[in-house]
Amino acid sequence: MAFRRDLKEGYSPLLFLASLGSGGAIVSMFMFLMFWVPHKGKPLATFAEWMTAFNGSQIGYKLMIPIALVGIAFFTYLHIRTLIWNISEFRKFKASAAYEGFLKSNNGIQLMALPLTFAMSLNASFIVGAVFVPGLWDLSEFLFPAAILGFLVIGYFALKSFVGFMVNALVHGHFDCEKNNSLAQMLSVFSLSMVGVGLSAPAAMSHVKVTATIGFIGAVFFITAAIVFGVIKLILGFRSMMNNGVNQETTPTLCIIIPILTVIGIGLFRLTMGLDHNFDSPSTAGGIFALLTVLLALQVLFGILGYAIMKQVGYFERFVSGPDSSPGSLALVCPGIALVVMANFFINWGLVGIGVVEKFSLVYFALYIPVIFLQIKTYMVLFRLTGKLLGEKDTPPSAAVPAAE
Repeated sequence: MAFRRDLKEGYSPLLFLASLGSGGAIVSMFMFLMFWVPHKGKPLATFAEWMTAFNGSQIGYKLMIPIALVGIAFFTYLHIRTLIWNISEFRKFKASAAYEGFLKSNNGIQLMALPLTFAMSLNASFIVGAVFVPGLWDLSEFLFPAAILGFLVIGYFALKSFVGFMVNALVHGHFDCEKNNSLAQMLSVFSLSMVGVGLSAPAAMSHVKVTATIGFIGAVFFITAAIVFGVIKLILGFRSMMNNGVNQETTPTLCIIIPILTVIGIGLFRLTMGLDHNFDSPSTAGGIFALLTVLLALQVLFGILGYAIMKQVGYFERFVSGPDSSPGSLALVCPGIALVVMANFFINWGLVGIGVVEKFSLVYFALYIPVIFLQIKTYMVLFRLTGKLLGEKDTPPSAAVPAAE
């Protein structure tokens, strides 16, 4: 499929969410290797582990592993392709006359989609490297400092963009609260939390205390910032929606809390593991189960609310299967991917962890049926929206619905 070119004023930074979604799909496909392939002594399944499982006698691995690998490879290709396209189109948009007005509007927060996507790229690159490059994990202690540096650079630009937007809004008062009748402003929180979860990986996996400590401190900083500003923006958004009614085009943002909770939850889980491995502060199966249950409950609650409102306003018929186009519709991909990832953690570290469900039992696989169904449906939405918004044959940019505020 050929992508559009030279959108200029018709471009929206929210189109980076196409690349973000495919990056998240990489993670969701990796969950099968992560939780189904044995990897004793390692925090994740690498090339050596899946090769051992595939060459064993169990037929299930010979079927599942190739599917997971093909999925990871395909979504890696899609992620890189859409990322390169977005970088090229964003540079043209930045040079256009519309860019200055964009920065002064509520839409300026959409720039947070860039560090959010780049942080996802860095997270996904470690998965791809561990899965496809033999022996790469043996160099992990050398790669962790590089990962920390990379996430800190991305975090710097995320903070620069976020602080710049907040300073302009607070000093000049140009922020329009009446038009903030959505949770679109939570995009900044999503971006900060993605940097935080990236930094939490070295904190949990490194056995070098200095590396783990730096990662821990960095992760706590960005996750704390995400939680604090998340509460603020959640209250402001709901206040405006209850006063003015929801903005139809931005109703998918009601579900943005789902991926935020997944990212923050994984970050907190990793920090708990880091305290256990490196600082003699053991975690408990019950504590982990409680944490994951609370997070999943909140996700389901916001998912039900968001879906009900989108059905009420006819969002799917208009912006997904219908003729209208909105860059913000790509935000529908993130909640699906996030729920799939969180469900994997809940089933394996939660239910299996406390001994309620036996791994690879009939009940275990039955729990995966709705998870895999949601995974497939989310991929279908990703493909449909990527083709609709980025492909050449659909509605021209001039006829597309403008980006939401």
